[in-house]
Amino acid sequence: MQSYDAIVIGAGVIGSSVAYHLARLGAKNVLVLDRSQIGAGTSTQSSGILRTHYSVIENVELAKKSWSVFQDFAGYLGDEEASAGLVKCGYLICAPEGPKLEPLRAALAGQERMGVEVRLIDQAEARNRLPIAQFDDAALIGFEPEAGFADAYLVATGFARAARRLGVKIMEGVNVERLLLDGGRVVGVETSQGTFHSDTVISTQNIWATDIEKWTGVPTPVKAERHAVLALEGPEAYSFQMPVFKDLGSPGMLYCRSYGGNQMLVSEGTVGETLAAPDNEQGDISMDYVVEVGGQVAERFPSFGEAGLASSWTGVYDVTPDWNPVLGRLPDVPGLVVGYGFSGHGFKLSPGVGLVLAQEALGLPTEVPLTPYAHERFRSGQLLTGRYGLGAVS
Repeated sequence: MQSYDAIVIGAGVIGSSVAYHLARLGAKNVLVLDRSQIGAGTSTQSSGILRTHYSVIENVELAKKSWSVFQDFAGYLGDEEASAGLVKCGYLICAPEGPKLEPLRAALAGQERMGVEVRLIDQAEARNRLPIAQFDDAALIGFEPEAGFADAYLVATGFARAARRLGVKIMEGVNVERLLLDGGRVVGVETSQGTFHSDTVISTQNIWATDIEKWTGVPTPVKAERHAVLALEGPEAYSFQMPVFKDLGSPGMLYCRSYGGNQMLVSEGTVGETLAAPDNEQGDISMDYVVEVGGQVAERFPSFGEAGLASSWTGVYDVTPDWNPVLGRLPDVPGLVVGYGFSGHGFKLSPGVGLVLAQEALGLPTEVPLTPYAHERFRSGQLLTGRYGLGAVS
């Protein structure tokens, strides 16, 4: 009989982070099971943006802890070869007069109260920092210098390599078929490669978190939602020195960043296409959609009215009703800890989430309170809905 101190389901960026932190905190016998390969699921589809800007204040502390890891990823892991692929270029966000203005002002003030370096800047400074954009309609502009973007695959594999160095066993190509319960309490998992026993299971299954409801009967409020990402090449370069940009004034609340040091990566931060079942295969992107998003881009970046489509792909979010994750124990199933429903925030929060889920699994105090993220909020109605409405800028 194979028994473990803890079993982690999923080796994406969240699961790999959990595994590393379990071992770092002293767990001696940890098993990670992944249906595919380390970091090969939805982690590979991430746009990689890193920021602490949230209108849901609870997310700011997790993002702060995560940013400190991204800034010194090799040092944090004790692995001089590890890299997060970090590009530290800052994060610029603006809103015109209208319904997003006061929510932005409140969110920026909330960041300041949490000790984040963030500044209000005028249109001239915004143009200086992002000279390919125009800001004539911007009534409020915030700039967060300690922000940027990184590579989710490098982070997932970096955490996994460090976890293995600390003794964690990672098995790829293993499908978890059932959660084993005895008297309602977790005792292990049944998989395509046998049964493994543990009284602590941490599920980081992303869009496949719907399995939890099938295994336990506990409602799992998560759906798979597909989003399109475009890489545009215009007559002016979007260089690595230019900040990540969030446009609250555009219909799609666009976000964009440098891609390859020359192109623009751009996507909408609003509700996407709901899938009937979990599926992270590439979806179709219509030319009508490309034209519609391209038109929004050209409103902010005039020269990109002549941009061409260099490439495109789709990514899938695990979305909850309030667009924020479920973190912690399921009180109805002793021994089960969950982390799902990241709704586009998973990568940027992954170091902090991995730490607090590992602490929770080991019965340690968590550095960030998990009560706001509890599954119970969907029963009590205490949702974490962001001030900007539904979307990935929560």
